[in-house]
Amino acid sequence: MKILAIESSCDETAAAVVEDGRKVLSSVVASQVEEHRLYGGVVPEIASRRHAEAIVPVVSEALEQAELTLEGIDALAVTYAPGLIGALLVGVNFAKGLSLSTGLPLVPVHHLRSHIASNYISNNKLKPPFLCLVVSGGHSHIVMVEDYTKMKIIGRTRDDAAGEAFDKAARTMGMPYPGGIELDKVAESGDPHAFKLPHPTVHDAPYDFSFSGLKTAVINLLHNSAQKGVELNKADVCASFRYAVVDCLCTNFLKAANDLNVDTLVIAGGVSANSLLRRTLSQECEKRGFKFYMPGKSLCGDNAAMVGAQGYYEYIAGKTAGTDLNAYATMSIEE
Repeated sequence: MKILAIESSCDETAAAVVEDGRKVLSSVVASQVEEHRLYGGVVPEIASRRHAEAIVPVVSEALEQAELTLEGIDALAVTYAPGLIGALLVGVNFAKGLSLSTGLPLVPVHHLRSHIASNYISNNKLKPPFLCLVVSGGHSHIVMVEDYTKMKIIGRTRDDAAGEAFDKAARTMGMPYPGGIELDKVAESGDPHAFKLPHPTVHDAPYDFSFSGLKTAVINLLHNSAQKGVELNKADVCASFRYAVVDCLCTNFLKAANDLNVDTLVIAGGVSANSLLRRTLSQECEKRGFKFYMPGKSLCGDNAAMVGAQGYYEYIAGKTAGTDLNAYATMSIEE
């Protein structure tokens, strides 16, 4: 089965053709990073307009790369939640129009489920059940993936997401958007123990995260040193902050795995490209005898291939929509 997938939840307009949920026949991404970098972050109105401009050529290129026409497509998959509402609406409405004009079934796909499904592309033998750490700019969740379309949240952030904390800290240090990527690179040459930063926990919720206080701590460290005229070693600050965030993520994730007797662990989302997170979990899982899977770095960020992968499993589970499909800014991964 060949699925044409569309993703427009934030600032990437993407389309892909995926076969049987595992094989990527084409994947095209039109990024808006350079434009949003001027403002230090994504401007929703600009993102929506650029999606409207890019979606037709991006979908056309995806079909061309796959050497297919719409006649060779079996179903359409589209991200409908969560995300920037204006951006989502561009993809959803385009997909609805395409479904109406071609008669192809329309499959609504949850954005975070798609991130998890990126692992099905990178790791052909992976199948549920498994425990997944989903970490991105807007989300930090520990999810029990019981089946391809049945998921349960085990833990989540109470405030900021890990990716947001990385981006805000990087921005304070003068790094360009998206700052988390640059912070990760700079941290590689720093001392992770140079600065003592808090490693927050949530009382009575051992699997939940809280990154707001940690983010504030590093920002205060930077502001206080600047006010005193003291120049800090940027690489050490980056390394110390990255270590604190990753330690929080890994501690809770591994505890959940131990408590739930799960031996297959997976990471997904934009922050799953973080070098220290990948190294730490690889080492810790090897020590414990756990199976560990992570997506290829090219699949960590937003893309449509992951939408096509999850769309396949949603479709065979009977989940389709009509022309009344709407977009939603927020929605639980469990729905």
